[in-house]
Amino acid sequence: MQTALVVTSINPPNAALRELASGCIMHEWDFVLAGDSKSPASFHLDGCRFLSLETQRLSGFSSGVTCPEGSYTRKNIGYLEAMRAGATVIVETNDDNHPRPEFWQHRKAEMECRPVETDGWVNAYRYFSESFIYPRGLPLPNARDEVPEAGLSGIHMCPVQQGLADTDPDVDAVYRMLFPLPFHFEAAHDPVLLRNGSWCPFNSQNTTFFQGAFPLLYLPARCSFRMTDIWRSFVAQRVLQAKKQGVLFHGPTVWQERNDHDLHRDFTDELPGYVNNARMREELAALPLKADDSIRNMMESCYQTLIRHEWVGSDEEVLLQSWFDDLRSLGQI
Repeated sequence: MQTALVVTSINPPNAALRELASGCIMHEWDFVLAGDSKSPASFHLDGCRFLSLETQRLSGFSSGVTCPEGSYTRKNIGYLEAMRAGATVIVETNDDNHPRPEFWQHRKAEMECRPVETDGWVNAYRYFSESFIYPRGLPLPNARDEVPEAGLSGIHMCPVQQGLADTDPDVDAVYRMLFPLPFHFEAAHDPVLLRNGSWCPFNSQNTTFFQGAFPLLYLPARCSFRMTDIWRSFVAQRVLQAKKQGVLFHGPTVWQERNDHDLHRDFTDELPGYVNNARMREELAALPLKADDSIRNMMESCYQTLIRHEWVGSDEEVLLQSWFDDLRSLGQI
């Protein structure tokens, strides 16, 4: 398998990016960094393939032209470039995450894990800590729910895998304003596989996609920045559930030294999620998707639902079709 690491950033090389680049050189990973309009024109980092905005526009990918500027979703072009270079595994993180040695371990789609099967929201973070913690995107009324007991450990196919982050994990602005950080998850907890109606938001900070799930990497642009990866995760979970698969959560392999954030602005950007995430899960769960449908058709059904309810803008359809055009040109659909 050929592994690629994909990041988007507008910053010059920092400590985290240098550690990621050094690790990619050592482990022979392709490192793709998608820039944006605010990225330094002189960006250079050994071991990293930097995609300037102009490079993206001239890439031949439709998404390189249609994807908006000033958007985290420029990362979509990074995914596509990794696929074009031959990646069969795509790992993604952010420019403020420092990799631990275990981050560089060989990625396997078949993993030993404990399945979690229930109908509704599951706070997956609680399988890795006895302390109060919940992931960004989990509806607040469910933050203190007891988690169901996980099943017996076994080998399962896990095409999407979410790793946790220590120190400053991916929690929402409400948690950050009310509860102390840093936070450390507890060691030596088995991975869990959420499937068969179990839902938990997953993010884009320490996440692995295997080739069969590459279409699910798509980040929607016509929504809040703080919701793009969360709402992507809901679409991905609905598709995986239709295929009798799920999302694996495993312990932290990075620690975050978080970039500067305005917590009130984060809270404002997260409002669409606080208001709509519970309803979104219900609407997606109600879609009559079938295991033999193509991933493209299932994703289109999911995004049509999001557009119909005005959770994403109507012009998301144009961006989604550009993504599919690009995937088709790469032989990925």
